[in-house]
Amino acid sequence: MIRIGVLGPVGSGKTTLIEFLTEYLVKKEGLSVGIITNDVVSSHDALRIYQNLVLKEKLLPKENVIGIVTGGCPHTAIREDPSVNLRALETLIKRTSLDVIFIESGGDNVMSTFSPVLADYTIFVLDTAAGDKYPGKGGLGIQESDLLVVNKIDLAPFVGADLEKMRRDAEKIRKDKPTVFISLKTGDGIDDLIKIIRSELELEGLIRS
Repeated sequence: MIRIGVLGPVGSGKTTLIEFLTEYLVKKEGLSVGIITNDVVSSHDALRIYQNLVLKEKLLPKENVIGIVTGGCPHTAIREDPSVNLRALETLIKRTSLDVIFIESGGDNVMSTFSPVLADYTIFVLDTAAGDKYPGKGGLGIQESDLLVVNKIDLAPFVGADLEKMRRDAEKIRKDKPTVFISLKTGDGIDDLIKIIRSELELEGLIRS
């Protein structure tokens, strides 16, 4: 089993990315997936996932989705004191045998990271609608995440975001760690994303090449 932490600013597309990857992993790879969402004041993301993946698409049983209301700073619940998430993980594992568990952080800033006791692999999500400055700013989340996903590249022309600048900045900040530029709406960059995720799952022995 692999625990994948997904984090990034509010509105960057974390939930949509998790829904996309869950559909791929269940339909194409035949894996069993669980999802834990973190929100500060509501279970909005968990409810959305429940409506889309449980009720509408029937990809997951309802017991595979857990929503956590942290009631405070998002990164506290995934880094400084991840106990509430660890209890949710334990609950999921007791309910069913899972191959992949996604843990979605509440929307946070570029310094947010996951505790290694909570996540085995981390994905940091940015979106171009927030401008092209973030990769160059660095921050622990951008620098240390296993994969940086620059999302909503279809919106770049409308906000004046320079994708090549973002690419250069990401390469400089992240050294040899991978970055993908995608649009979940148009499908651009999805093949690159899937290739990286499959490679990680192969290393974990969850799928074959």
